[in-house]
Amino acid sequence: MLYTTKDWNRGLSAETFSISRCPTCTLTFLEPVPDDLGRYYPPAYYPMPASLRELAAVAEAERYKIDLVRSVVRSGRLLEIGPATGTFAYLAKQAGFEVETIEMDAACCEFLETVVGVRAVKSADAARTLATLDGYDAIALWHVIEHLADPWETLEAARQRLKPGGVLLIATPNPASFQYRLFGRYWAHLDAPRHLELIPVDRLIRWADGAGLTVALKTTTDPGGLGWNLFGWIESLANLVSRLTGRRRTPTLLGRVCSRLMRPIERGSGFNGATYTLVLQRPAA
Repeated sequence: MLYTTKDWNRGLSAETFSISRCPTCTLTFLEPVPDDLGRYYPPAYYPMPASLRELAAVAEAERYKIDLVRSVVRSGRLLEIGPATGTFAYLAKQAGFEVETIEMDAACCEFLETVVGVRAVKSADAARTLATLDGYDAIALWHVIEHLADPWETLEAARQRLKPGGVLLIATPNPASFQYRLFGRYWAHLDAPRHLELIPVDRLIRWADGAGLTVALKTTTDPGGLGWNLFGWIESLANLVSRLTGRRRTPTLLGRVCSRLMRPIERGSGFNGATYTLVLQRPAA
């Protein structure tokens, strides 16, 4: 065991959670996983837009994601695993992709089908569900693999469903980040107990090499990554304040100042950003 932590981000219980790290590959993981993990995903975890118009307005902040997809794959069948209310799924549909989703939350599935207009398969077992689906030109997991009890099973199932030339897009917290080294158990992106495994990018690339996938992009400085840097500073400082004072306050201004001061480190060549985005591609036939 590396250390213990709490649900600092949401404060849904006072329970303590154990964090361990593999000494060889530095995989960081929660052990044991709570039996009642579902209660750490309350209905408020998925803010529901009031309309498609509201969703479209929110989705603009994620337009970089569909731009990234279209820089590698211009069209075709796209699957998103863990879409929540579907901001990215909406953008993918608007861009001309045939979009399907796998989502465990029933209310989100209903919203995806009736408002966004994409197929939603309700399932908490993405790997098993993938085995029943057809091939895709793109499969996206935006900040999803860290929530999975067995991310490797899901990644392998996704790989098997990629068409020749298809891409697997993964965004996830970076356990080699400067923020994690600084904040440790109080780091916002640790997010116990919802984040079960934080996978080092090199470990994921070794898996991809063995699976016959090539790296099309590896970055911590895409627009999403830069946004998560700022989030990490603000919320990690809030976690420290909560620990020291017993009251959760959000030091937004201090977080913004720290984020700006640390830009040379987080945006430099050391791969120190709070999160990373990895695009893996199956060779064309």
